[in-house]
Amino acid sequence: MTMIVRKNEKLRGVYVVEFDDGLIRLATRNMSPGFRVYGEELVQHEGLELRIWDAYRSKLAAAFIKGLEFSPLKEGAKVLYLGAASGTTCSHVSDLVEERGRVYGVEFSARVMREFLERVVKHRKNVIPILADARFPAGYAYMVEEVEVIYQDVAQPYQSKILIDNAEFYLKDGGWALLAIKARSIDVTKEPSEVYKREVETLKRGGFDIVQVVHLEPYDVDHAMILARKV
Repeated sequence: MTMIVRKNEKLRGVYVVEFDDGLIRLATRNMSPGFRVYGEELVQHEGLELRIWDAYRSKLAAAFIKGLEFSPLKEGAKVLYLGAASGTTCSHVSDLVEERGRVYGVEFSARVMREFLERVVKHRKNVIPILADARFPAGYAYMVEEVEVIYQDVAQPYQSKILIDNAEFYLKDGGWALLAIKARSIDVTKEPSEVYKREVETLKRGGFDIVQVVHLEPYDVDHAMILARKV
């Protein structure tokens, strides 16, 4: 199968892969050549191995496809990742920050953490696993330094508050936040648009400027990605 590969002009470290059947996918350079995290396709391009990024399995990929115009996940960045799960999106964040970057992956479930360790941490030196509850950021202060970015995907009722609390501990002034909002985890009685608006207002009161809000349908129903900056 032939393909055309190009770098995304706006999103650093993100590649666009167009296959000969017209299918277009995002990709990142594989930090661990030869290893897959979730069965993703590996493709070769100019001496690099790229990992195809499935937007149906990654809210960040979905946000990029749906029009998120800026990514703070650059080479060398330090990232606090809340809700690492088994590592699908976290592994692509690891690709984006490259060897000089750091990704502190916080996950609450011990069972899921075991998968994260085997699939991601075992093969990536820039990922530091933390078994902890993101609602209590003081609990991992001995492990995490000041970061430029917080990425959060935590299905809890008070998602914006969790982000604000972690930002007070770890996010530098002028740092960035990417918050994946799952509306039904916050309030099943409200329309998602009402929930997004409420979470945005909470972030503003917590010291963030809202840069962009992107709805993730059809990749994730009742989800939105918020890009914000700490002032």
